[in-house]
Amino acid sequence: MTSTVPRSLRTALALVLILMSATWVGPAARTLAQEPSAGIEEFPATPSDHPPGASPAVWAAAAAMGRGVNFGNMLEAPEEGAWGLVVRDEFIDAVAAAGFTTVRLPVRWSNHAAAAAPFTIDAGFLDRVTSVVDKLLARDLYVVLNMHHYHQLDGDPLDGGEFAVDDAVVDVRFLTLWRQIAEHFRDEPGRLLFELYNEPHRRLTAARWNDLAARALGVIREANPDRIVVIGPVNWNQATALSSLRLPDDADLIATIHDYRPFDFTHQGADWVRPIPPVGVTCCDAGQRAAAAAPLTAAKAWADVAGYPVFLGEFGAYSKADMPSRVTYTRFVREQAEARGFPWAYWELAAGFGVYDPVAHTWRVPLEDALLGRDP
Repeated sequence: MTSTVPRSLRTALALVLILMSATWVGPAARTLAQEPSAGIEEFPATPSDHPPGASPAVWAAAAAMGRGVNFGNMLEAPEEGAWGLVVRDEFIDAVAAAGFTTVRLPVRWSNHAAAAAPFTIDAGFLDRVTSVVDKLLARDLYVVLNMHHYHQLDGDPLDGGEFAVDDAVVDVRFLTLWRQIAEHFRDEPGRLLFELYNEPHRRLTAARWNDLAARALGVIREANPDRIVVIGPVNWNQATALSSLRLPDDADLIATIHDYRPFDFTHQGADWVRPIPPVGVTCCDAGQRAAAAAPLTAAKAWADVAGYPVFLGEFGAYSKADMPSRVTYTRFVREQAEARGFPWAYWELAAGFGVYDPVAHTWRVPLEDALLGRDP
């Protein structure tokens, strides 16, 4: 395994592990899964007895978020640039000019903070993230700022260039990082949303994640009483896990899911998957369309009952697929999401799934057209 294509690697492992067993955990997860972090009782959980449904303002914001793109393989690398990309002003300008309305900004905060209490986030890194957030907000974009790739929190092996902390403080460290992030960005406009964590899995069982998410929301509400917070279910944000998600009693929430079905198409030729999915899989026949639409249908059914909007935070097809099929798939998933009223963010801007060519400094126009609803 390498860290050059982390999003896809995690997606691949997700599906492999789910096929093996719904309850399988690796050695790292077994090490950490026994007891919560010492001191977690100092972070009271928001009650989760009677979620009221989203407020009208949240529903309006979800509708306004519309069409988005992930700035992937940038700030969620162990160090910005380690995976070949840094956030460029060019990217911000291109996304805004093209007509996208949301940027999801994955950030690996855990690799830029002290290992011991009070787990202070590096000031230089915080300034860097702030500069990106402010530039995006200045272009009137919605920004979904998340915590990404805290591998020890999930009980996963660490990436190269990533460091471990004492197992006993992992959960408290997560909460303390959010306390710092929330305080730092407390005065930003409402177009900045916080996403608690990307794709909780393995060590983060449904029960453990529901508890930790409720505590994290309480931390955020100390400084941001009405900021919209995005929360996804376990099993890598799969829609099928929404039934196990216990949202806190809070009206300023949006749920999120990810959708990479059919996997043999979206990840064909990915050399970080074992066995490598064969190339040459085209898309999209009736069965493939049904597979891609099923998570969205499940999420819509959940949303209708729960009373909260759903944000499709990731979907996309790897570049080893032929471009006509990628375009067909992308257009189909985008249309299906919008038909259900879901805002979305394509994975991702400028790496292996990218809609933008960072070398040629131009859009891959067929994909761009598919995402923005333009006729081919």
